[in-house]
Amino acid sequence: MPVRPPDPDDLGAVAAHYGLGLDDADLASFSPMVHGLLGSWDAVEELYAASAPAVPDRAWTRPEPADNPYNAWYVTCQVTGSGEGPLAGKTVAVKDNTSVAGIPLMNGSKTMEGYTPRRDATIVARMLAAGATIAGKSVCEDLCFSGGSHTSRTGAVRNPWNETHSTGGSSSGTAALVASGVVDVGTGGDQGGSIRMPASWSGIVGHKPTWGLVPYTGAFPIEQSIDHVGPMTRTVADAALVLNVIAGPDGLDPRQPRDLVPDDYVAALGRGTEGLRVGVLTEGFGLPNSDPGVDASVRAAAETLRGAGLVVEDVSIPWHLHGAKIWDVIATEGAASQMVDLNGYGLNWKGLYDPEVMEHYGNQWRADGSQFSETVKLVLLAGKYALTTYQGKHYGMAQNVAMQLRAAYDEALSRYDVLVLPTTPIHATAIPDPDAPREEIIGRALEMVTNTCVTDVTGHPACSVPAGPVDGLPTGMMIIGKQFDDATVLRVAHTFEQAVGGFPTPAGATAGSQA
Repeated sequence: MPVRPPDPDDLGAVAAHYGLGLDDADLASFSPMVHGLLGSWDAVEELYAASAPAVPDRAWTRPEPADNPYNAWYVTCQVTGSGEGPLAGKTVAVKDNTSVAGIPLMNGSKTMEGYTPRRDATIVARMLAAGATIAGKSVCEDLCFSGGSHTSRTGAVRNPWNETHSTGGSSSGTAALVASGVVDVGTGGDQGGSIRMPASWSGIVGHKPTWGLVPYTGAFPIEQSIDHVGPMTRTVADAALVLNVIAGPDGLDPRQPRDLVPDDYVAALGRGTEGLRVGVLTEGFGLPNSDPGVDASVRAAAETLRGAGLVVEDVSIPWHLHGAKIWDVIATEGAASQMVDLNGYGLNWKGLYDPEVMEHYGNQWRADGSQFSETVKLVLLAGKYALTTYQGKHYGMAQNVAMQLRAAYDEALSRYDVLVLPTTPIHATAIPDPDAPREEIIGRALEMVTNTCVTDVTGHPACSVPAGPVDGLPTGMMIIGKQFDDATVLRVAHTFEQAVGGFPTPAGATAGSQA
């Protein structure tokens, strides 16, 4: 569709926005030059249309409540690839911030409703080529901005361990479907802990890879410097298996190093862990909202590692306590700019964009901004205020001090092979009523991010594995490793799983998958 030429009022509004000091005569002078320049926009649109794929015809269903356990599916489907490979026979729930071509993508939000992708995300294409069957798109929280499971516009996702409680978010649907055995494995996205928090609260394995190890191409972005996708599974072996398939450069995501060579994460599980050094991160315990039972459960899990032949010692990283504040600034100003003002994808990076998402989402949120969730409204109020008042100064400061935060972790990890701490300081909380006060809605969405968000800033790999239950609900131990040493993180996680005899499943969980 040709670009509509701007009229004098359009040009006047732009001039006023930038304070250009142009009068009517100036605007009349600029007008033909602007019109001529915009002809290149039409040429680019024609070039793009000549090569852009059409939306494929893939069948999907919006399940009825009776067929939608835990309200965890957005849509179901049966998309198969090669039928052969390491994921052959496995069903996958794909978080609904990640594109499966021809299958609707809502990202939990009214602002994305009605959109259908043209392309498979890289991780989806890789899983299909490895033999997997995509069983559906799992519910995620509204624009993925919640650590609770109550903000999606399709309704709250219920925890299989106690259906009155949250699964955690934002990868809420995947957590419920994997924990209950409805699917074999799933994918999640993680900008503040959104793989690991629901893994902790739902009693599964959630691995946030090193930033850049797995291509983010085809997933809805929030902020480039903290965007991650990764596996959510019932066993560490399955997490390693999925990571083997999805890791590695795709040439389309600038988050990835050009010389990246992933490990064989499945083979790594057989290397053994005796003698590895584990640092128990003291600043991850005893937080203002920490549940003493959760702290005790994770310390007991660390002792299990000691009993399995690892060297376990306390270690202090004072910078850890600054991490959440640094994340606040990066995630808030970064998301206000990239995720909202610049329509998800932002500008100024080389890689594969999704122009259709940018237009669809950009038009819809501008048509009715009241559709944003309460958490996103908070982000916009604080983030846009700070950006327009201080011109992004604090974002720049946060990114600069983030290097010191990363260095503090790197120093500790020069002495220890991994660090462990509670994934979340609390276990699953009750799902708020839909008409609960704003303060409760936002509080239940953000109260658990303190430990997880730090490694989104630093980029270190981090895996949550189930520790002992507290009050009948799962808890998680987070294992953090060196940059791109995801293999050691998974080796330690696997050793712990073997030492405890496997991870429990909720009552009623199926042994296999069903779609």
